[in-house]
Amino acid sequence: MKKLLLVLFVLIAFAANSILCRIALKSGYADPETFSMLRLLGGATTLFAWHLVRGKLKEIRWKITEAVLLCAYVFFFSMAYVQLNTATGALLLFGSVQVCMIGWGAIKGEKLSGYKSAGIAIAVGGIIMLLLPGATAPPLIPAMTMVVSGLAWGAYSVRGKNILSPAGTTAGNFILSIPVILILSFIRQEPVHTDTSGILLALISGGLASGVAYVLWYQLVATLSSATASTLQLSVPCIAAGGGGLFLGEVPDVRILLCTLVVLAGIGIVISADQKQRKALGIERTAAEKNKPE
Repeated sequence: MKKLLLVLFVLIAFAANSILCRIALKSGYADPETFSMLRLLGGATTLFAWHLVRGKLKEIRWKITEAVLLCAYVFFFSMAYVQLNTATGALLLFGSVQVCMIGWGAIKGEKLSGYKSAGIAIAVGGIIMLLLPGATAPPLIPAMTMVVSGLAWGAYSVRGKNILSPAGTTAGNFILSIPVILILSFIRQEPVHTDTSGILLALISGGLASGVAYVLWYQLVATLSSATASTLQLSVPCIAAGGGGLFLGEVPDVRILLCTLVVLAGIGIVISADQKQRKALGIERTAAEKNKPE
């Protein structure tokens, strides 16, 4: 039950990032570069303060590659959302994550059962249905920018499967993003544009929906297969679509609601298949240990 609640919190937080970013950009509260910088700064400050209060600064880990991937994800994410609506951006983002994580799992020899493959196909089919009849094709450059963001996040998630300290590593990743923020602040040509609302939205996105949620995601992803982890994230566009309707007037129609049910059904199949696969492996290991000669 605890794991399920953590998964729900993380997925809602992922959707919140799309909603908060879109609100800030659509309403003119902040420009994409400033929003990204404040988001990363919010995450770094929150996680550093958390480690400082607990007297655990020595637990912070420094991973340059992960920090670069985090920065790429955040900046491309904001750039794309200038022209994409909430649901379309989330669809492109997590569709790319799906391809990246499942592809990496296949390269590493992760087996997909027929049942799990069917669940993935159903979930992806639901995502495709959202973009087909009645949906306006997104602008090419923003769409590709969001795809790059999704690939960066997929790689970030894959690398998270091998870390030993989720909180320390996430804190280090955000703190290492600060030099990137400073460099970009010096070389950027566009004037800074933000107000109090933009700052608050970015800091909430960075501190809670990113910093805290990413620590929990690193803890969860280590216990999930790449296929399951990526498929779970396909629920985020559905949540984001609901948030877009609630906060931005992007009211979901019957098609979106139907596709949401299809995606959730596919996710349920993948989770069920993964649990059966893990149970079977556990039985096999137990049998092998019993038959092992002393």
